[in-house]
Amino acid sequence: MRQIVLDTETTGLNPRTGDRVIEVGCVELKNRMLTGNNFHRYINPERDSEEGALAVHGLTTEFLRDKPKFAEIAEEMRDYIRGAEVIIHNAPFDLGFLNNEFKLLGLPTFTEHCTSVIDTLVHAKEMHPGKRNSLDALCDRYGVSNAHRKLHGALLDAELLADVYLSMTRGQNSLSMDIEVEVSSDGALLETVALAEIVVMPASADELAEHDSLLGGLDKQVKGTCVWRNYAEA
Repeated sequence: MRQIVLDTETTGLNPRTGDRVIEVGCVELKNRMLTGNNFHRYINPERDSEEGALAVHGLTTEFLRDKPKFAEIAEEMRDYIRGAEVIIHNAPFDLGFLNNEFKLLGLPTFTEHCTSVIDTLVHAKEMHPGKRNSLDALCDRYGVSNAHRKLHGALLDAELLADVYLSMTRGQNSLSMDIEVEVSSDGALLETVALAEIVVMPASADELAEHDSLLGGLDKQVKGTCVWRNYAEA
């Protein structure tokens, strides 16, 4: 399976008001392994960055002036992402800009070139509801070092996101089951799945008494029988 972890930097927040893409960074994964086949381009947006955006990425108009325009890197980028699953943090933002850039060139949208899009922000909110789920917060949560990140950069952020994504989706297969391989009488390999041993530790008499006392207090508060009594009887 081929996956592309992608990030962009832009001149501002809204492509509808003329903001443009100024940097694209992509990291390739094949079968969940980093390949080193990355895609990174700076782009001349033919306009200045807004002050707030410039403070985030630090890419000045002077630095970008001699870089290629998006039209000059579009075909190369299309070839790179074609048929891949794309992974983005807060996907609507980046997709809004990339779809707009492709539209300006009269090309099919960015999303039409890839098989699907995974939004890691959506997944993070499902896994960690009520917590901060910015890329920096996820780096801290999953032990991904971002100490070298002073300013936002598309390739650097894509590399960090790739590490975060692999950590988020690693799973715990080693704790759930063991795989045993048996050989049949005719020499054929037979694969069987053995579930890990489940240890049941019943509550002690003191713990049961403490639990019953807690339920008694709840009964008094509701002036009747609390709902947990139904589960206790079952």
